[in-house]
Amino acid sequence: MLKPPINLFGLDHLALRRFFEDLGERPYRANQVLQWIHQQGETDFDSMTNLSKTLRAKLRETTCLEAPSVVNEQVSADGTRKWLLRLDDGNGIEMVFIPEPGRGTLCISSQVGCALNCTFCSTALHGYNRNLTSAEIIGQIWLAHRILETAEKDDRVITNVVFMGMGEPLLNFDNVLSTLNILLNDFAYGLSRRRVTVSTAGVVPKIDELKLVCPISLAISLHAPNDELRNKLVPLNRKYPVASLIDACRRYVSGESRSRITFEYVMLAGVNDSESSARELIRVLCGVPAKVNLIPYNSVPGVNFRRSDTATIDRFRDQLLAAGIMTITRKTRGEDIDAACGQLAGKFRDRTHRSTRWQRYQHTAESMA
Repeated sequence: MLKPPINLFGLDHLALRRFFEDLGERPYRANQVLQWIHQQGETDFDSMTNLSKTLRAKLRETTCLEAPSVVNEQVSADGTRKWLLRLDDGNGIEMVFIPEPGRGTLCISSQVGCALNCTFCSTALHGYNRNLTSAEIIGQIWLAHRILETAEKDDRVITNVVFMGMGEPLLNFDNVLSTLNILLNDFAYGLSRRRVTVSTAGVVPKIDELKLVCPISLAISLHAPNDELRNKLVPLNRKYPVASLIDACRRYVSGESRSRITFEYVMLAGVNDSESSARELIRVLCGVPAKVNLIPYNSVPGVNFRRSDTATIDRFRDQLLAAGIMTITRKTRGEDIDAACGQLAGKFRDRTHRSTRWQRYQHTAESMA
């Protein structure tokens, strides 16, 4: 039985070196191929002219370079772009590009759907299918570079990459790590650690592991200052409660004098936006080098949560600022194309049946209205 071709998109520098050594080639071939793929955007082995003809023939026979394909693109009034991407198995994922003056942030997905069940998030309501491979994750970045180079005439348009799309990145740790290694490698994208952010709902053991192997910027989807409320909003909290999560954050920044943890806090009217919640959050973050992003809730059809009003958000922000915690209110981007935080859904087969249960709930609610 023939082995399927190896998708070279998924191999980081170390894996590529081993691959070429197994072929009897010099390890430096990894540097050349990384440059061809990620810096030149080349997928035709015959165009990789500093490789021998024999090696190019071997690569054609045993490997491939396949990225997800674009099914649909939407452009928001504010310039945000969202793409629906098709994978080889027919599943669909979404990625988003957010342009700003002097900065361009690409938000990528790490899972088909999400294995978690946060109650306010559209991705969670649509269920979960599987982890993305490292080739499917880095393929998003490669594809976005190709699209945006053509559209913007600027080969450095993507300055930051955030794992804030579909999925919980730390539940797909190995494949995310391979992607991080490629993003940071000077023969590939050469991004600094501060320009790459992994956002997690709080998988504590993997936060500790990430610090050991690749301490990039870390964002925590907190959304509540105590276990009682967070258990309802972010069910993962039942396994890794707030105190253990904050301890992991302290460990993550220990010995890093300039590092801060970003805490994401979605503002839900009458749920987590009171003055007492702000005081609790101040106590929870005491001693943690923190930056808090207050996120005005982005509506999800059929979900009963509402966005806190501007005055409430401002009052909450001012309480945190007065306590010496760096706090900003995140500007909502791409809401008109469902590209804002918590709105990504994609199109895929839900193995959890979570989406089916939700559709039944919506149908019942509509019939009773």
